[in-house]
Amino acid sequence: MSNVPQKKIKVGISIGDINGIGIEVILKALLDNRILELCTPIVYGSVKITSFHRKALNIQDFSFNIIQNSDQANPKRANLINCWEEEVKIDMGQQTENGGKYAFKSLEAATADLLAGKIDALVTAPINKHNIQQPGFDFPGHTEYLQEKAGSGESLMFLVSEDLRVGVVTGHIPIKEVADSISVEKILAKLRLMNISLKKDFWVEKPKIAVLGLNPHASDNGLIGDEETNIIMPAIEEARKEKIFAFGPYPADGFFGKGLQNQFDAVLAMYHDQGLVAFKALSFGTGVNFTAGLPVVRTSPDHGTGYDIAGKNQANEASFRRAIYMAVDVVRKRWETAELLENPLKVGQLKMKVTHEDSEE
Repeated sequence: MSNVPQKKIKVGISIGDINGIGIEVILKALLDNRILELCTPIVYGSVKITSFHRKALNIQDFSFNIIQNSDQANPKRANLINCWEEEVKIDMGQQTENGGKYAFKSLEAATADLLAGKIDALVTAPINKHNIQQPGFDFPGHTEYLQEKAGSGESLMFLVSEDLRVGVVTGHIPIKEVADSISVEKILAKLRLMNISLKKDFWVEKPKIAVLGLNPHASDNGLIGDEETNIIMPAIEEARKEKIFAFGPYPADGFFGKGLQNQFDAVLAMYHDQGLVAFKALSFGTGVNFTAGLPVVRTSPDHGTGYDIAGKNQANEASFRRAIYMAVDVVRKRWETAELLENPLKVGQLKMKVTHEDSEE
């Protein structure tokens, strides 16, 4: 008998920029008591700051169980670890030094517990990539920070919705640096991560991956650049030698315009906006940002700090709720896979589960 369903998953939550919509979507998501049936939420933040947001949003009939550490978490309540005692000035909708300072305090505490195994997954509320820069955080974003802290050589920014999965080869870098940043080795590394994640985290038995070109019209047979011929196609060929079912390169506009994404389990884009513009156009508000390739599980919503609507009770929590659900689902899949593979007699059981998941895709 499996022990997986009997253990309730602890999901840590970092609060993000205190002047943005992060705390609003956290509070709204945790108002849904169904989440407590799936996991034990633990927010890393401040009683004073969350109370300020709760009052500003006129959220009643909700309170946190205040704890000192994750071991004290009540599985029937939404829990909060008070990470600092000092009074902090909140300027709703403004980019301030405090917004970044306390976003990092929350993230740092949650990450420490994640890597120590005290929580099973981390869901991160949005940060501002500018004001969070400080001693201890010199990274373009969450993905790179967690990759280094987890000691992973590579990770993959993987945007996931019910109908679409998009990963990117290059992340938070200027567009002028993209062409020089892609290589056969880098694309192949991302394809490996994507292929492994699709199997391990999403139970897709034989993933089909579409690879987008870099240039307009995927270079039009070399008329508009040569990256497709010299870099992307060789990477695809190498991936196929490793039995990774990669196809392309496809021109990005025509690929999404014709709905070809529906024929694949995932899409690998060459750069951030190439993948995310299409993803958000098709799935905004329902997508989740998943960091694949880490030994730990981290998800986040598909939106930013939302300064323009902060404090106005206009933020939609759907993406954040989905981020929690997905974190729980991935943790459970990893646990169950590990348990099944420990017993060779159960491997057939796992294959049946994977095949069933494929049939529902």
